[in-house]
Amino acid sequence: MTNRKIARFLAENRPKTPCLVIDLDVVEQNYKRMRELLPLAQIFYAVKANPMPELVDRLRLLGSSFDTASRGEIDLCLGLGVGAERISFGNTIKKERDIAYAYERGVRLYAFDSEAELRKLAAAAPGARVFCRVLMECGGADWPLSRKFGCTPKMAGDLMVMAKELGLDAYGLSFHVGSQQKDLGQWDHAVGQVAGLFALLRERDVDLRMVNLGGGFPTRYRQAVKPVEAYAQAVMNAVTHHFGNSIPELLIEPGRSMVGNAGVIQSEVVLISDKGLEDGKRWIYLDIGKFSGLAETMDESIKYRIRTPRDGGRTGSVVLAGPTCDSADILYEKTDYQLPLDLAVGDKVEILATGAYTTTYSSVGFNGFAPLKAYCI
Repeated sequence: MTNRKIARFLAENRPKTPCLVIDLDVVEQNYKRMRELLPLAQIFYAVKANPMPELVDRLRLLGSSFDTASRGEIDLCLGLGVGAERISFGNTIKKERDIAYAYERGVRLYAFDSEAELRKLAAAAPGARVFCRVLMECGGADWPLSRKFGCTPKMAGDLMVMAKELGLDAYGLSFHVGSQQKDLGQWDHAVGQVAGLFALLRERDVDLRMVNLGGGFPTRYRQAVKPVEAYAQAVMNAVTHHFGNSIPELLIEPGRSMVGNAGVIQSEVVLISDKGLEDGKRWIYLDIGKFSGLAETMDESIKYRIRTPRDGGRTGSVVLAGPTCDSADILYEKTDYQLPLDLAVGDKVEILATGAYTTTYSSVGFNGFAPLKAYCI
């Protein structure tokens, strides 16, 4: 479906490519829909998905809280007037001086997943509310977040006991089922694990009060996904199944699902070449690649939809690549992308649902190419 607002902006302003255009009204619609579907959950928008000030400010006005990963993101939120009580320092890997910096500015909610991180919090953020991230396998996710983040349930239980002993507020547990999660059953499995930990910790005199459900809600790329209503229902079914009438405070950290479908990247075809190989595929080089915003094409994990001005005619298989002098800058080679045979150098193409995890992945100037320019409308 064409976003007419973005199409009009591109036609009237003719910005240099590559560029990203975000429709803030779509972001607002996504936020309001999630509030409607998950009224018991407090939304902490994952700022890392897209930290454009206009976007963060729109969400601030709507009442969102914010999941931040760094001092820079905390400063962004505070600078826009977000109260510190609406900020979570959700990265489990923090310098102690950054924890102290956030604490001095009023942030009182922190994530951790190791004893070393917990001791940093006890030293630099005394009395703060803390939650431990539990390790998940992330089966069914296009962009898994397993292994690097979280600890085993047993360790999480021991760490929450330690948190209380260190004078911190042992607030709750968190998990993440993986970004762009396709398997609705993953939430039932994850909530079941943390509910079991709630019960075990109660026996150890630690009364947890919160479950952070993380992110994982998808946006639509090439493959169709279930509607957001199905995901919200799966989450609430899991919570009521495992917690019954004793539902704890719920937090959710949407990023991709909040802003992904609000953005379109316009790019230009720089070169079309035939390498004389037996597969007969044309190589189409765009003025955007892995290093200028499309890092999630790594291993061809996220498969974006592409629209061209010549759609509707005969097509052929292509390899899509970026403009840099780096052999890794290939977007899609194994995935079968079919583009019009009459596509020409200089044509503008649109890469859809690129509102999340694009500008923040763009390099400062690899090969001398400028970072991805973005506009909010």
